[in-house]
Formats: sequence, structure tokens, C-alpha cells
Amino acid sequence: MANDLMFQEEIKGSVRQAYSAIATGGGEAVARRVYTDDELAEVPAGAVGWSLSVGNPVRYAFLRQGETVLDVGSGGGIDTILAARRVGPEGRVGLDILEEMCERGRRHAAEAGVEDWTEFVRGEMEDIPLPDESIDVVISNGVLNLSARKSRALAEMFRLLRPGGRICLADLTVEGELPPEVASDQSAWAG
Repeated sequence: MANDLMFQEEIKGSVRQAYSAIATGGGEAVARRVYTDDELAEVPAGAVGWSLSVGNPVRYAFLRQGETVLDVGSGGGIDTILAARRVGPEGRVGLDILEEMCERGRRHAAEAGVEDWTEFVRGEMEDIPLPDESIDVVISNGVLNLSARKSRALAEMFRLLRPGGRICLADLTVEGELPPEVASDQSAWAG
């Protein structure tokens, strides 16, 4: 594509392919690095098993009863379920690029008993299929780094926020320059 200066479509394809091929998440060992025993007790074992978390945005988002939360890159649903428990049955939305992950999140939400106020929507973080100013809090855990257009993804998150809304992200960062062979490696973008 002539206008695809950052090879965005190739990167998105690599991310989809990499995450579609994952047979399971990081498991309990990964989840235990960032969640307390009490937090893990709130979610089904399947959601814990699918954890690919790098942080715990729910803990630091200071969620309140009645808020509407968007979990960008909801994956297996661990953060969506934790958020749903904190804000109650007024409505939650999880967003993932893969329908398989949305289905997995729905199953885990049903198992956790929060399915009546939890929704999983398939979409891309650079073009979120939700209306302007419809969200109180955006959370995201280890996902923004997968975008080739991080500024676009952040702009989308801000577009969704109601006045006074907030964003709480946990993600990976790199300090300094990446070697060209890493910076141009599609598997590095997806991993």
C-alpha cells in the first residue's frame, strides 16, 4: 500500500496472526505478578489462565459504582471482569481485535456471573466502534504497544471519554533506539 508508511496493515495482520495462534495465555504465574490473591479469586480460572497482563490498570483507575468502563484489548477478560465487579451492573464494554478473544471474554464473564452488565465488542483500538463521550474510564493492559499508530489509538480513547473521564494504561515501553532488525521485525510488533 503506497500510503501505508508505517506498514500498519502488515503489523495488524501480524498481531492478529500471532494472537490467533496462541493456545493459552501466560497463565497463573503471569497473573500473580500483577494481581493479588483476592483479585484473582474474583475471576474464573480460565480468565486467569489467559492473562497476558503487564500491569493492573483496574487497581489504579479508582473505579466507582455506576461508571462505564472500556477495556481496550480485553483479551480473556480478566480486567473487564474486575472492572465490572467494581462498577456494578450499569454497563461495561471490552474491546478486542479478535472475535475469538471476545468469545473467550464472554464465556469468562458468564462464569464470573457478570455477563448481564459486560459486553465484548470486536474492533481495533485505532477505530473504536463506540460513540463519542460514551465512556467514563478507559483501561488497557499491555495492548497499546501492539499498535502501529499509538497516537491514533490514544486519540480514539480520548474521543470516547465523557467530560471528566480518565484513562489508566499499563503497557510496555522501550528506552532508547531499537536495532533496525528488531524495529522492522513484525514478530517483535506482535510479541
